[in-house]
Amino acid sequence: MRVLAAMSGGVDSAVAAALAVEAGHDVVGVHMALSRNRDQFRTGSRGCCSIEDAGDARRAADVLGIPYYVWDLSERFEETVVADFLSEYEAGRTPNPCVRCNEHIKFEALLDKATALGFDAVATGHYAQVVTREAPDGTVSRELHRSPNDEKDQSYVLAVMGPDRLARAMFPLGGFASKAEVRAEAERRGLSVSAKPDSYDICFVADGDTRGFLRDRLGSRPGEVVDTDGAVVGEHDGAYAFTVGQRKGLGLGRPAADGRARYVVDVQTSTNTVVVGPAELLSVDRIGAGKAVWLAAPHEHADGAWLDDVEVQVRAHGAPVPARVRATTADGVPAMDVELTGRPLRGVAAGQSLVVYRGTRVLGQGTVARAWRG
Repeated sequence: MRVLAAMSGGVDSAVAAALAVEAGHDVVGVHMALSRNRDQFRTGSRGCCSIEDAGDARRAADVLGIPYYVWDLSERFEETVVADFLSEYEAGRTPNPCVRCNEHIKFEALLDKATALGFDAVATGHYAQVVTREAPDGTVSRELHRSPNDEKDQSYVLAVMGPDRLARAMFPLGGFASKAEVRAEAERRGLSVSAKPDSYDICFVADGDTRGFLRDRLGSRPGEVVDTDGAVVGEHDGAYAFTVGQRKGLGLGRPAADGRARYVVDVQTSTNTVVVGPAELLSVDRIGAGKAVWLAAPHEHADGAWLDDVEVQVRAHGAPVPARVRATTADGVPAMDVELTGRPLRGVAAGQSLVVYRGTRVLGQGTVARAWRG
């Protein structure tokens, strides 16, 4: 197969490309330039897509003996991932930019361009597994599963891709049980990135100051922090910088009467108000999610039929919890209803990605619209 290997400049994507070459594929490496500031540099493990990363990706491609290109997707990245990040926070929701990047950049812009150029698949350094099954009638299906590396598993942020794009994706690191194994593989192959630190936090907020980034882009919008009775207990510089479940950085002027910790329980963007309250107000066992994407076969999520014996996860490395789920529609858009059948979840915020699992298999994904206690 002709395979386009997405090479970020890190060890994971370099080893993924190497394994694709070893498997006998005709591989071409490409680095996605996502930052508008080509001269920015990484700060330790923060940030990515810098000129240093592009150089590291090129050196890895040279070692592998494959062609290498840099594609400028910075405008598309700004118009989709960054714009969504800002608009979601401005609307009082909590987005996951990694999910949006996989949706709009890696498995839309990159994959579509690769297909147009005649490539059969895109290989990335994500930690997830694709399991291929053949039905008695000869029909072949592909399933997305968790990685055996629990610490690095990225199936949560990949669930948004849908079955059509999954059919053209390769995750060569799917069988690795630890990052140490990947680094050892890179060292064995003479890849200089074998000891390169992992990047973390939001890639376009290289200094890690998300609140400062939002303030620079959205401006100062002073408002009040109130308790559940409506009493003013503090002030803020923009309701958009707060998320449901947040405890730190609230800047409260006085403690609660009972002395207990207070958390953000609501962000009211219409009045630019942040509401705080006790921890028990954060527990929910009902969730409604919109913009649903299903990876399971159609008969497994028939509209109106409950899927029992599943689990849902609402954070990239959060613990999955038992639930039952049914596919619905909202204003003509695929959606899902979720009822937690075990313990409740705490601090579920609108805008978060909710992923449905059965065992290790990803069944579907939706964006949280509301959460409440039944």
